[in-house]
Amino acid sequence: MKLVKNICIAVFATSIAIPAFAENPLISGAFSADPSAHVFNGRVYVFPSHDIPAPAGSRNKKGFNMPDYHVYSSENLFDWTDHGVIVDQEKVPWVDGKSYSMWAPDCNCKNGKYYFYFPARQKEDGRNAIGVAIADKPEGPYVPQEKPIPGVNGIDPCIFIDDDGTPYLTWQAQGNALVVARLKDNMIELDSEIVTVNHNVPRNGLKEGPFMFKRNGKYYYSFPWCERQTECICYCMGDSPMGPFEYKGKIMEQNTDCWTNHHSVVEYKGQWYFFYHHNDYCREHDVNRSICAEYLTFNEDGTIRQIMPTQRGVGITPATSRIQIDRYSAIGDSNHVWVEYNRTEDPFAGWKTVFRNKDNYRRPIWIEYDRVDFGEKDLSAAIVHVFARVGGSGTIEVHADAVDGDLIARIPIVAKDEWQDASAAVLKQLKGVHNLFVTMPDGILMHVDWVQFK
Repeated sequence: MKLVKNICIAVFATSIAIPAFAENPLISGAFSADPSAHVFNGRVYVFPSHDIPAPAGSRNKKGFNMPDYHVYSSENLFDWTDHGVIVDQEKVPWVDGKSYSMWAPDCNCKNGKYYFYFPARQKEDGRNAIGVAIADKPEGPYVPQEKPIPGVNGIDPCIFIDDDGTPYLTWQAQGNALVVARLKDNMIELDSEIVTVNHNVPRNGLKEGPFMFKRNGKYYYSFPWCERQTECICYCMGDSPMGPFEYKGKIMEQNTDCWTNHHSVVEYKGQWYFFYHHNDYCREHDVNRSICAEYLTFNEDGTIRQIMPTQRGVGITPATSRIQIDRYSAIGDSNHVWVEYNRTEDPFAGWKTVFRNKDNYRRPIWIEYDRVDFGEKDLSAAIVHVFARVGGSGTIEVHADAVDGDLIARIPIVAKDEWQDASAAVLKQLKGVHNLFVTMPDGILMHVDWVQFK
């Protein structure tokens, strides 16, 4: 594993399965973008693209550099496993191995085989084409085909398989056009004419990254659209995977700070999820991105309720894990509690919550982290990883379900001018899932990294 430091940090490929623990972003330790999520064999698999800081020899010194693809999987949407590199630009026969142009991919399963679709720049003419790699398992190994799909030029493929087994490929073609075509049963050749999707949004602005899914007999065709400075995610609905479609509006408004967005939608264990990306680990620029997820809900007529990005994301966090309260659900007065990087020179070190009592502030100073599972066994201690300078001693309290809810633990903090694990006995035993409110009832200034129960 090689660590590369630029303005931001990236971890290059590894073939070893490594667990990643995260809320939003889902993956720490490496940049990931353009998430394509699918459910295979009872797990959620996400196939993203892989951003890295510009390496020596890259033609895109200030742009996107994407050399390969990983696949990640999870059963609980909290613990994510990196299964390593599945396709590398230097190991695909038709790809320019120094182009760093492996844009947004997708994957799906048919007849017991997994078909991974990816765009890249061709050796022969420098144009973007879409290729296929095939595997027997979702985590690979994948074998790239010798040539890209004939007649398919462009980027951002999405492979949709209908209930009757018919496969459809949609992508962004030349000229900013979103197109769709039926595939043959072999999954590597077109079986229809290429049809331009009638998305019914204004012609101006970039449209890319289409994703199609089906719910209650309706086909949803969604895509990023840069109408102003950054991309929002729009969608249409129709009665056929090749249209016509009726424009319905936005799923997610424009990103802040990150001009691109790219998404996918999946149903897992009865709940719908929306995957997307942001530049949380690299705020200096927006070409090193990280994947995130939110809950997706629908109105009675099948239209989608608009999503607001959050730090907390999705999934239930075990109380016995390190609960990263900086990935909060809600937060108090921003003059007295806020979030910042643990180490500005190393964004992958994560964030911390800063509690500050300013001007004799009398109201509670708090942050909320929801959906924590205390299980069915009693827990004995609460631990907080905290930094307080001399003169900043005080107390951290953890409450259940409200700022003034049941007091779970009261942890005295003795300032040491260094990070420490402070602990106290659990005062209230909880069972099942609860929301946590972490407060500073007394003290001047404290930095909290995480909370954990034993």
